[in-house]
Amino acid sequence: MPDVVDLENLRADVDAAVSRHLAVLEGQVAVIGRDATVLIDQAAALLSGGKRLRAAFAYWSFRAHGGGDAGHEREAAVRAGAALELFQAAALLHDDVMDASDTRRGLPTAHRAFQARHAASGWAGDPGRFGESAAILLGDLCLIAAQREIAEALAPLPVDRAQAVRTQFDAMQSEVIVGQYLDVLVQAEPWGVDPAADEERARAVLRAKSASYSVRQPLVIGALIAGADAAQVAAVAAAGQPLGEAFQLRDDVLGVFGDPEITGKPAGDDLREGKRTVLAARTMAAGDAHQRALLTQRLGDPGLTDADVTALRDAVVASGALDGVEQLIDDLTRTALAGLETAALTERGRAVLIALTHAAVDRAA
Repeated sequence: MPDVVDLENLRADVDAAVSRHLAVLEGQVAVIGRDATVLIDQAAALLSGGKRLRAAFAYWSFRAHGGGDAGHEREAAVRAGAALELFQAAALLHDDVMDASDTRRGLPTAHRAFQARHAASGWAGDPGRFGESAAILLGDLCLIAAQREIAEALAPLPVDRAQAVRTQFDAMQSEVIVGQYLDVLVQAEPWGVDPAADEERARAVLRAKSASYSVRQPLVIGALIAGADAAQVAAVAAAGQPLGEAFQLRDDVLGVFGDPEITGKPAGDDLREGKRTVLAARTMAAGDAHQRALLTQRLGDPGLTDADVTALRDAVVASGALDGVEQLIDDLTRTALAGLETAALTERGRAVLIALTHAAVDRAA
């Protein structure tokens, strides 16, 4: 089987929809201020990468619920996928600023790129502040683009169907933004005293911040575009929730153990950023005194050397936390697959959604 996201020319069609939107946006920006077109260049660089899994989950849910492979409804499903990609770009831009991340997909993050532009040009003021401000504004611009793209995508659909999709899209956006705040809050609250409570908070954050918009809501949006009934929507949402959680848990594992040549981020980046993940909570719960002390003292230290990262990784592995999170990923994935197996789906659509499920959790980046 070819790359599952490439089936039925989906990746190319989503990329084309994103490119069309950016071209229109560039024209509007140029009229306002030619110097600002660099914003579109940076957005295009970010949007040129990515796995397109969110768009694929939406599209193949549409197909699995009886949507056709041509026509205005198919175009709506593709453009809804483009809107999801634009929204993700906005979320990533803001997230990178909040996390002070240096790289994204092997390239400098937007705020670092704007910071370097400021410094190289010898402009007045603080380069770091300029970079963060520009990246935040670019994130806002991508968020506006997502609103416009989803509105245009849904315009040809029956009013009740379009309204149902828009309601879910809007709810997804609110959930992600609130999840981002909860993530910021968790980073500020006392941590390490009650590992069970820490894990529950970490899982609540990933469900709100990532699980919903990574899998569950794209599946729901695709089903609604196809005209699925309430029972069908509930079934696919029930499968999407545990899969979305497994998807983010895989990200958390890769944030500590991923190969930087594949992930495009420095080794152990989440350790330097101090991410209070399920992996970290389980290390605190199951580790010995030395392992817990090491995590307490060094998690979130931006000056961690490669040797420090290796020591922290060893502590996570020795505590059994890595094995435990891998088992949790497997359990959640099995629950999702069982839901897809019993849902009222076309057989081809079900097969592709199952393949996408494996692509979401069995990955190295």
